[in-house]
Amino acid sequence: MMHVQPIPALEDNYMYLIKDTKSGKAAIVDPVDVEKVMEVVKAENVQLTAALITHHHWDHAGGTKKLAEAMGAEFPIYGFSDGRIESLNHATEDQKSFKIGELDVTSLHTPCHTTGHICYYVRDAKEKAVFTGDTLFVAGCGKFFEGSATEMNRALNVVLAGLPDETKVYCGHEYTVSNLLFAKSVDGDNTKVTEKLRWAQKLRAEHKPTVPSTIREEKTFNPFMRVADAAILKKLGVKDEVAAIDKLREQKNSFKAKV
Repeated sequence: MMHVQPIPALEDNYMYLIKDTKSGKAAIVDPVDVEKVMEVVKAENVQLTAALITHHHWDHAGGTKKLAEAMGAEFPIYGFSDGRIESLNHATEDQKSFKIGELDVTSLHTPCHTTGHICYYVRDAKEKAVFTGDTLFVAGCGKFFEGSATEMNRALNVVLAGLPDETKVYCGHEYTVSNLLFAKSVDGDNTKVTEKLRWAQKLRAEHKPTVPSTIREEKTFNPFMRVADAAILKKLGVKDEVAAIDKLREQKNSFKAKV
C-alpha cells in the first residue's frame, strides 16, 4: 500500500511524497518547494492530506506557510511545536501516532541537529520506512547545531537503530558520496564502505538519487552507527561511543571530500 517518491529540491534537498495506494491519500515530507509538490501531487493523482515537517530549518520548513495558504488553514501540518515552524497546527512529539490513509505513522523525537527534530516512522502491512530529515543521512549524520554527542548517539544508536533492520531510510539531503568518502577515511578496511561508495558514485554520475538505504545497511557502513566497533574506537583514540561520535563529528566538520 505504501509508495514513496523522492522529490529533489533546492541544491541537494529531498522532499518525499508518501502515498497510500489503497486510499489514494498522501503526505508530503518537508515541503520547501510548494510548486513542485503540487505538480507531483497532480501528476500522481493523489489526495494530499498532510505535511510532515522534520525540523524548522528553512530548507525543510520554508514552504509551510505557502502550503497552508494553498490547501487551507485546516490542512494538517505536523511537527514539533516550539514556535519555529510557520502554520504548524498538529503538534507532535515522541511516540505520537496518527494515520495517512491506512498507513501508520509514529513520530520519533530525535533532538540534536535541532532541539525539536522529529523523524517519522511509517509502515503498512509489509513495508517500513523512516524519514530522518537531518538526523541520519546515508553513511552520515547531521551537525550538532542545538545538541550534544550524547543526544546524537541516542538518536542514531538507540532510537533509529532500534527500528526493524529492513526499515528503509529516507534522509533530507543527497550527501551520500561525501559521507562515504569520509567513512573511508576512518573505516578504510571496511569493504561495505568501499562497495557502497562505488555504487553511490555510479548513481550520482547518472544523476540518480542514492535514497533509500536501510537501517541494516547503515549499521554496516555508517561510522556514526559503528561507534561500538573496536576498530573505530582504536582509530579515533577514544574509549566509548559518545566520545567517538563527538570526535567523528568534529572530523567530519573539517573534512574536505574530493567528490
